Amino acid sequence: MTQSVVVQVGQCGNQVGCRFWDLALREHAAVNKKGIYDEALSSFFRNVDTRSGGDSPDIYKGKICSLKARVRQSIKALLIDMEEGVVNEILQGPLRDVFDSKQLITDVSGSGNNCTFHIFRAVGHKLYGCRYRENIVEKLRKTAEHCDCLQCFFIIHSMGGGTGSGLGTFVLNLLEDEFPEVYRFVTSVYPSGEDDVITSPYNSVLAMRELNEHADCVLPIENESLFDIVNKIHQMTSSGKLGSTVKQNSLVTSSANSTKAVQEKPFDAMNNIVANLLLNLTSSARFEGSLNMDLNEISMNLVPFPRLHYLVSSLTPLYTLADVNVPSRKLDQMFSDAFSRDHQLIQADPKHSLYLACALLVRGNVQVSDLRRNIERLKPSLHFVSWNQEGWKTGLCSVPPVGHSHSLLALANNTCVKPTFIELKDRFMKLYKKKAHLHHYLHIDGMEQSCFAEAVSSLSDLIEEYNELDATKNEPRTDPPRLKIAV
Repeated sequence: MTQSVVVQVGQCGNQVGCRFWDLALREHAAVNKKGIYDEALSSFFRNVDTRSGGDSPDIYKGKICSLKARVRQSIKALLIDMEEGVVNEILQGPLRDVFDSKQLITDVSGSGNNCTFHIFRAVGHKLYGCRYRENIVEKLRKTAEHCDCLQCFFIIHSMGGGTGSGLGTFVLNLLEDEFPEVYRFVTSVYPSGEDDVITSPYNSVLAMRELNEHADCVLPIENESLFDIVNKIHQMTSSGKLGSTVKQNSLVTSSANSTKAVQEKPFDAMNNIVANLLLNLTSSARFEGSLNMDLNEISMNLVPFPRLHYLVSSLTPLYTLADVNVPSRKLDQMFSDAFSRDHQLIQADPKHSLYLACALLVRGNVQVSDLRRNIERLKPSLHFVSWNQEGWKTGLCSVPPVGHSHSLLALANNTCVKPTFIELKDRFMKLYKKKAHLHHYLHIDGMEQSCFAEAVSSLSDLIEEYNELDATKNEPRTDPPRLKIAV
């Protein structure tokens, strides 16, 4: 059984990460009624001897481990935030017992808000990165030592804020230096055009350069797309198209089974969408399946060129609360939804762009024949590069999400991600042409104006690579010559 380590950086990274841990534990509790520590837990958790015989964590009493167990489960994760607020909230919340204090790195002053601006390299990357380098490396090594077969690191962060973009990509560089053979999956939340952080275009473009060079796979997610999805679900719920009955054995209710817990804040609902993405992505590592897909297979099959490693993700069914009785989609409709604009986690329409490759990760009672039938049905409407017309990767996990008969996560290496990068560059240039707010960055040692020029140049090169691929979209398909066997 392979294992993974999650690195949560900044406010967004920690909130999304903890949402994932909450749902993953409750999903396991719903599947494993005996409450034993098994391989499904071992992929992201480890046993810790309490040596006291005291009560185990009460959040999952009777489900994850026995009431008087001598061991508890500790998450294989590292939580980093230069502002203490979010981490302190986690340590006082229902997940407090599954985090080890040795897994936390915080600072009092914070790199997120400096003179009312969220500064990327000036504080998060340059200052705090250097200050906490040895501490971060030590904690990463100790966490990795608890893995028998470490397969990948998950980094969860935002692109617009100071800690997420600056320190998040600094950690990415460290991982490449310290664990060069371990895959690095990055979940990056991109700011919207109406973001309240004025300098977020600077932060995002500077971070993009690091993602281009040091990540194996990046799952870009846009705040604007998440907000639209949440609004659509809310409208459907309000109009009565979705059931609104609260399940007492909810996946996201508190340990006290209080129905008030389902009244989420908007950011909680958006974070829940991303957490569901991670649940589907890691399902093959946590549960059995007839065609389970290792995480390294995603990079091997979906990334034909090193820099073009940005994978557009779509989910179906979409829901923010597992408490809402969302009707299961019919199987064929579920596959159609995965390629529609409304189910993408970025503002994009992949059906009208060029596919380099596509992966379908299905959960539930779905047969391989169902997969092949839907792929053949959808292929005529999708544009694949001429040299990879059969660029499909499929995975089947037998365990569906709680409350659903099946679900689908589609990961597409598609040129539809290009408009996101173009818009980001345009927002960057509006500030950079006027040299607005640059002084907030340049007064920190090691931060020079050339860093901005190099970052926008790296982004421009990436956009040009996608342009070159798009130019081949209408080229006729060329089938390779078949091997002739002499008789």
